[in-house]
Amino acid sequence: MRSVLRRTYENTEAVSDVSFTIAEGEIVGFIGPNGAGKTTTLKCLSGLLHPDGGVVRVIGFEPFQRKADFLSQITLVLGQRTSLLWDLPALDAFAVNKAIYRIADVDYRSTLDELVALLQLEPLLSQQVRSLSLGERMRCELAGAMLHRPKVLFLDEPTLGLDVNGQAAIRSFLAAYNEMNGATVLLTSHYMGDVTALAKRVLVIDNGSLRFDGDLQTLVHDHSPYRLIRLTLRSPVTRASLDLYGEVIEVDGVLASLRVHRETTTTTVSRLLAELDVDDVAIEDEPIEDVIRAVFADA
Repeated sequence: MRSVLRRTYENTEAVSDVSFTIAEGEIVGFIGPNGAGKTTTLKCLSGLLHPDGGVVRVIGFEPFQRKADFLSQITLVLGQRTSLLWDLPALDAFAVNKAIYRIADVDYRSTLDELVALLQLEPLLSQQVRSLSLGERMRCELAGAMLHRPKVLFLDEPTLGLDVNGQAAIRSFLAAYNEMNGATVLLTSHYMGDVTALAKRVLVIDNGSLRFDGDLQTLVHDHSPYRLIRLTLRSPVTRASLDLYGEVIEVDGVLASLRVHRETTTTTVSRLLAELDVDDVAIEDEPIEDVIRAVFADA
């Protein structure tokens, strides 16, 4: 009864102290753990939510005013939600979007043909949306969202749940669309392959606050002091013999992996080539997922 008559409320800030500017035509990765504030930020930028404080401007508009001129130049794709009508074939669902955005017939036909080619949609156009697989439906979702040729793309987990081939198809499409139309893209994804394939700049958000804004390679360099050296040897070696060169990650016959400090990578590789019977060597940065975890640990 006490909880009914005298409720206690607690205010939680979903997003706080987040400030950034994105240039026209730029692709930016927006990354962070679940509940960090990524989707909330995208909803503020697209006008679905109004922030309690601060200023939001997108292509010269205040998003929350939801002016027609603003809405006609942006798109918001939520990977976990569908916007197409499930009981209609994809082509009829596109026609609905054509009417909503009042796209001229000649522009609609031209844009649709381009999107069908880029996303390989020809076999899917006559199928009911509900009958499509997740990957097929996501490609149709993107096509429907791009029919009005938006200048700004807010993409929230566009490859969520897709297999490797589906993810690759979406990435290729977004890169091609950006190159052909000069569109600005803000992309959130838990698949770091999406970010590394498309974005040079990343925003890292955690607990509603921006933790990093800058070049992806700078992020890797600053939060990953180690590199991986992968060796293919002409004859097997023991783990003890490799301990002299760095932290041994794995030894499997003639294959071995070492973890060494970034600054000593060159000298370590030179020693390995001079002192061991090496057939092949590869140098890699640590997985980007590990780098992001390090950012959150330092925050």
